[in-house]
Parts: sequence; structure tokens; C-alpha cells
Amino acid sequence: MKFLQKTIEKFDPLFEKGGKYEKLYPLFDGFKTFAFVPEHTAHTGAHIRDGIDLKRTMITVVLALVPALIFGMWNVGYQHYLALGLAGEMSFIDNILFGAVKVLPMVVVSYGVGLAIEFGFCIYKGHQINEGYLVTGMLIPLIMPVDLPLWMLAVSVIFAVIIGKEVFGGTGMNILNPALTARVFAFFAYPTYMSGDKVWINTATKEGQSVVDGFSGATALGDLANAGTTQYSAMDMFMGFIPGSVGETSTLMILIGAFILILTGIGSWKIMFAGVLGALAMGGIFNVFAEYAISPEQQAFMAVPAWQQLILGGFAFGVVFMSTDPVSAAQTERGKWIYGFLVGFFAIMIRVFNPAYPEGIMLAILLMNVFAPLIDHYVVQANIKRRMKRAQVQTANA
Repeated sequence: MKFLQKTIEKFDPLFEKGGKYEKLYPLFDGFKTFAFVPEHTAHTGAHIRDGIDLKRTMITVVLALVPALIFGMWNVGYQHYLALGLAGEMSFIDNILFGAVKVLPMVVVSYGVGLAIEFGFCIYKGHQINEGYLVTGMLIPLIMPVDLPLWMLAVSVIFAVIIGKEVFGGTGMNILNPALTARVFAFFAYPTYMSGDKVWINTATKEGQSVVDGFSGATALGDLANAGTTQYSAMDMFMGFIPGSVGETSTLMILIGAFILILTGIGSWKIMFAGVLGALAMGGIFNVFAEYAISPEQQAFMAVPAWQQLILGGFAFGVVFMSTDPVSAAQTERGKWIYGFLVGFFAIMIRVFNPAYPEGIMLAILLMNVFAPLIDHYVVQANIKRRMKRAQVQTANA
């Protein structure tokens, strides 16, 4: 590694101020600091000695996403062969190879397009590379249907990076989660590719023909919304043997990622736990009032056990990886509890009451992203008022 570091350092004069490629310094610095810890240190303010920087933090989040990614690739292959009636004949390797062929190009497009825009903005503005897209680039393909055309994915990435992030000032300044911004753009711009029965499964054979007529690849949420029942068991939903976005189906793999984030102190366990409490509260309310539903389908949806709502759809993935985004989430400790609870509460409310979109976690997180600064404001003001009262009492007693 020393040899590689010294080799890279030989090119420093070319990219530093006055060098031949001075304008490309942000690009060179981005690759250099990605491989090695930055040499520069803080000169003012508080100094914290720590072996981790923002790039290492983001890489840790990416590693936490790897279990969901690998399982998602396997599930793409499994669902494909299940639709063709060949699931029993295919091995683990067959499934994951088929899934890799479908999923990895989505990852490459997401990172390629997103980083190209990031580099372009950094070179234009003359500042260092922002590390935030290391996570966003992985999240975007994991929350998309496997059959989404790559050009639509690229357009969604462009919108998310430019409109959802750069116009606000780049990493650390955005008010909405960039990955969810990409998904909501794709949902409203290309609705037929983001909803329905067959978009969650690659249903084309080698000859380019679709699977047999009548096959339904609806998600468990889609079944509940349309028919009031689902063909999948709770264990299937927990393990992830169901159709859905690439990385959202397996609650087990998501829990492994959550454990990594909590163990390393990167993800807020308060937001995750509060999100679960909010979902259980709303699910419990629906269980109590299920008999007052306006239709049999909605009654069945409301009667779903509250705990089962946690393993349906993208709830677990959203609470663990999306709601805990340190930029767009609440910052105060009490605010995290309020923010997380409302995310879970509104996610289940939207899921049950919105017949056009039987999923609520995406809209709930985006809604709470907007209100997160307001929550923090009132938490801070409440703390100030309590301290002022204590100060007044102490002054009076003195």
C-alpha cells in the first residue's frame, strides 16, 4: 500500500494549484482520499482524533447494504424461475447468477451517472468531492423494480442528484433523502414501470416472450390491496421469498444491516425503534377499527396483525436505511424519537388508506424529511424554556 500511495503522490503537483490539471483537482483528490485517509486536518474549532472520516462512514453503510443486495440478486433469479415453473430445478448459483446479470447493471448505471454528475459539479465549483453518493448510489437500485429500463433509472438518478441534492448545496444541505427522491420521481414519471403485478419480476424468457398468461407477480401488499388476502406466509415475507424491489424483500437481511449500523454507531437506533413503535401503534388502531372499513378489501388490510405490517413491503428497508439518513432526519435526541414514530405511524396510515399506492414508507419518510427541521426547532425551544425556568428558580432562591 505504501508503494501505491507514493506512486499517487507523485502526481500531486500536476493537480495542485498552478499544475497542468489544476481544474481536475477535485476529481484526483476524490480518488486519492477514497483509497487513503486524507492528510489534511482541521485548523480551527474543535479537534477530534478519530480514525474514521465521512468516506469510511459511508462505506460502512454500503457494507451494511451488502446482505440485502446479495439476497436481492438471488431473489430476482428465484422469482424469475418460479414464474417459469422451474424454481425446483435451479440451484443457488443459477438464481444468483441470473439476478446478478439483472441487478449489477442497475448498480453500475446508478454509480456511473450519479458520480459523473457529482464530479462535474465539483470541477465546476472547485470544491472537493462529496462522499454522500457512495450510499445513495447503492440505495437507488435496491429500491427499484428489477425490470425498470436502465435509461429510466439513469434519468431518475439525474433528477435526484441535481434537483434533490445539488440545488440545495450538495451533501449535507439537501432537505429530502436523495434515493427516495429518485424513486418518487420514477413513480410519478413512469407509473406503469413502478406498479402493477409483473414489474417486480423479470418475466421474459430467453426468446424474449413473456411468461404464461395469468401469472401474477403481485407483491404481498398488492394482494392485500386488491383482493384482501395474500398468497405469501409470514415466514416467506420475513425471509424475503416474495416479489418486490431488489433490496426490500428480506426483513432478515435488513436486520443484519441494521445490526451493523447500530453496532458501529452510524445508524440511529432511536429512529429505527421509534419507527417500529409508530407502525405498531397505527397497525393496532386499524386492528381495533377494522370492522368500520368502507370495503371488504380495506377491512382485510386493516385486520392484518400490527406486527405483520413490519415485514410487509419496504417498511423495514425504509426505517433502517432511509429514515436514519443523518442529513434529512431529525438531529436532536428527542426529535429522533418524534420523527421516527411519525414515520412509522404515517407509513401504515398511507399504506392502508391509499388505494392507488399500497405502500406508505416512501411518502411517509419524505413527508417527515420536510418536517424534521420544525421538530428540531420546537425541541430546542422547549429545552431553552426549561433551562430558563430553572435559572429563574435558582435566581429567586439565591
